[in-house]
Amino acid sequence: MSIKVENLTHVYMPGTPFEKKALDNVNIEINNGEFVALIGHTGSGKSTLVQHLNGLLKPTSGRIEVDGTCITDGKVKLSDVRKRVGLVFQYPEYQLFEETIEKDISFGPEKLALDGEKVLSRVKRAMEIVGLNYEKYKDKSPFELSGGQKRRVAIAGVVAMEPKVLILDEPTAGLDPKGRDEILQQIKNLHNEYGMTIILVSHSMEDVAKLADRIIVMDKGKAILDGKPSLVFKKIELLESVGLAVPQVTYLIRELRNRGIDISEEIFTINQALDALTKIFK
Repeated sequence: MSIKVENLTHVYMPGTPFEKKALDNVNIEINNGEFVALIGHTGSGKSTLVQHLNGLLKPTSGRIEVDGTCITDGKVKLSDVRKRVGLVFQYPEYQLFEETIEKDISFGPEKLALDGEKVLSRVKRAMEIVGLNYEKYKDKSPFELSGGQKRRVAIAGVVAMEPKVLILDEPTAGLDPKGRDEILQQIKNLHNEYGMTIILVSHSMEDVAKLADRIIVMDKGKAILDGKPSLVFKKIELLESVGLAVPQVTYLIRELRNRGIDISEEIFTINQALDALTKIFK
């Protein structure tokens, strides 16, 4: 299942004094099974772009194909698209509303007119995927949980819809380090163990370096860079010019190379650096 974006432009409040072009002729393609990170400073168009991928926003111009079907011509039922492309907003725990975790996660599958057994099966599987034991948590109120656990329940509610693509918009925003690490591990598991296509919107270069197979850089509504982390993180000057940075380890590696230490420039995580430096100085 692929997503293809062609010449996508979106203008907010056109024809008014508040008119703003949020997307400007974006062309990208995301293939089945990829883990893609979407990065850019605030206002670069990241959130606007992902809200087009399941039809929440309608483009001013351009087209989007999901699995070969155009979703922007008004001929497709968008509710069907949203079953295949799930979107988890920033602070999704604010959308929790049921009295128990099981009821909250069940809400989406029940709207698919599934029978009770299938709904229950989906709830159990979704809770397992995000690392919440069904028997332990099913009757608890979601509002009794920690921030990281609430975030997991919210993600489970989308996962229970069994989308082929999962989009997460700043999924670790506002979490403490423990909650952040838990969520990132669950996202990694979704990709590795279940083969789900992941699109991750993030400001954290360290998180992106650890998780993503591919990075798309947004600036002023345009996709200005697209490639593997090893390619993108070499463009330090370009990233800094658009208000971004590279992982701290990358700056360290550059300084070591400048001082004559023979170490690969394609290192951008702490574990990679530790392995390389251990071999050099053993």
